Amino acid sequence: MNKLKLIIALAGLSMIFHACQDDFLDRNPLDETTEANFFKKPGDFIVYVNRFHLQLGPTAVGPSESPHGRSPGHSWGDVQTDVQITNNSLPEHFLGLSTISDGPDYNFGDAYEDVRRVNYLLEHSRKWQGEFDDIKQAVGEGHYFRAFFYWNLLRNYGNVPWIDKVLTMNSPELQGARDPRNVIADNIIADLDTAAMYLMTERGNGYSRLNKWYALLLQSRVALYEGTWEKYHAGTPFGASNANPDKYLSKAAAAAKEIMDSGLYSLHTTGNPESDYYNTFNWRDHTNNPEAMRWIKMDVSLDITAHRKLFTLATPDSKGLTKSLVEQYLCTDGDPIAVSALYQGDNTIEDEATNRDPRFAQTVWTQGSVWYEYDDGRIEYYSKAFERLFQDNIYASPTGYQQRKEYLELVRYHSSQEEESPTVTSRYAEALLNYAEAKTELGSLTQEDLDISINVLRDRVAMPHLVLGVITTDPNWQYPDLSPIINEVRRERLVELVSEDFRQDDLFRWAAMKYLIGTRPIGARADQFNHDPGLPVTADGNIDIFKNAFPNGYQFNVDRDYLWPIPEGELILNPNLGQNAGW
Repeated sequence: MNKLKLIIALAGLSMIFHACQDDFLDRNPLDETTEANFFKKPGDFIVYVNRFHLQLGPTAVGPSESPHGRSPGHSWGDVQTDVQITNNSLPEHFLGLSTISDGPDYNFGDAYEDVRRVNYLLEHSRKWQGEFDDIKQAVGEGHYFRAFFYWNLLRNYGNVPWIDKVLTMNSPELQGARDPRNVIADNIIADLDTAAMYLMTERGNGYSRLNKWYALLLQSRVALYEGTWEKYHAGTPFGASNANPDKYLSKAAAAAKEIMDSGLYSLHTTGNPESDYYNTFNWRDHTNNPEAMRWIKMDVSLDITAHRKLFTLATPDSKGLTKSLVEQYLCTDGDPIAVSALYQGDNTIEDEATNRDPRFAQTVWTQGSVWYEYDDGRIEYYSKAFERLFQDNIYASPTGYQQRKEYLELVRYHSSQEEESPTVTSRYAEALLNYAEAKTELGSLTQEDLDISINVLRDRVAMPHLVLGVITTDPNWQYPDLSPIINEVRRERLVELVSEDFRQDDLFRWAAMKYLIGTRPIGARADQFNHDPGLPVTADGNIDIFKNAFPNGYQFNVDRDYLWPIPEGELILNPNLGQNAGW
């Protein structure tokens, strides 16, 4: 075996394409380029770093096939959680059915391949003899991407080896143990500090070059994750050694606040609370969308497409939102449905949507919403689609609650093959929510903090402000052993970010799967549809698709399933890695 290949194998870092043919083994680490003829001019660094942009989503074809977990073409980021499911596959991890041979699609070896490529770039940047400003953007992006790849390793595996150089045959790291998770988090945050220092400060177009603010958004996300993980997993097999959650929570709040204070981003709002949230997502070009911090520009000619995004959002596409999500939307008086006199009950989806936070009807289809708008001015309403629910496989749904969010009714843009609807992958709303949650968890949240974060989100949809000390008790809070303000901040995060691939991370970092054990994802009342769903129902008549298959509901193993197992092949190569708890 070629020396380079042996190094990479020992480190769990197989080379590009996982090839093992003899001709591949003789190639230079840069594939088609060599050290002798590359990194000689500033443009070479940009060309090299461009490869990593593919990892942000444009080539993903499913909700779990890109490192961040979310497909650029579809809005199914929370599928297989308690708030969004599909009847095409089971939420195996939540059901406790994962095995040691399972793991995330973006696995240990994939991540370290990418880490090695970034390290190669950064090593060559230190050899650069020209003006640093000429390569500063590329170097900043390199630090961003190394942080991004390690962020996925941290989420999936916890403790992992930190490798910040290209290894040689004599590198002791080849047989080293894993570094503690907070060491990894510290290094990720440091990389993002460097990225923020080097990356351009302009907003840019949001789909090509990275900027400082996008790096700060990831830093806020990582720091909030680690801070809450260390807080809520303390004393468990997943707790961090020398935990210091407040350090990370303070960093999360500071990074988010820097974005907020920049004045470069704001919520998309036209003053119409009945449509502004919905219309945030369906621009045909998000360059000037004040809320879009990162988005994917589609181009069929380049094979970067949204697949059938609008076409599938127009029908259930075998996916559905759940009743546990629907019940989280407050009534328009600001009170939860369990106590508000405005709540109309759940006999129909229309009843459920009445007098509720406008984000309900801008996320879940209701019959009065425009379904299709034709070029000749004709309009069809969703009531026509509702009549067809459960009539065949195209109109099948596991819950009856169909997602409307990210839809655009203009038929000219729909395609049953490939289409170019752009997708926002990161937006300013997250910064507001990260700030509010970090301050809440620190115990330093003030009314002013709420007014510049969560209440800005509520203003867009004309909902009453969240006021400290005047929080209505909800007998059905999802986290009954936690404070009212933590429950309400988490509620706001869910209803604002649903389907954007945050739910599983949130439940895991909060150590919150214990609240779901024994429950199942429930749907709407079955008797309201023209066609019999033909699915099991609860005693109250709600669709209960997993009732017969999994009568005991979610059986997530809280002593094992918060992290994936280290792949067995990696343990053979380096037994010092050790295995995660429970596996």
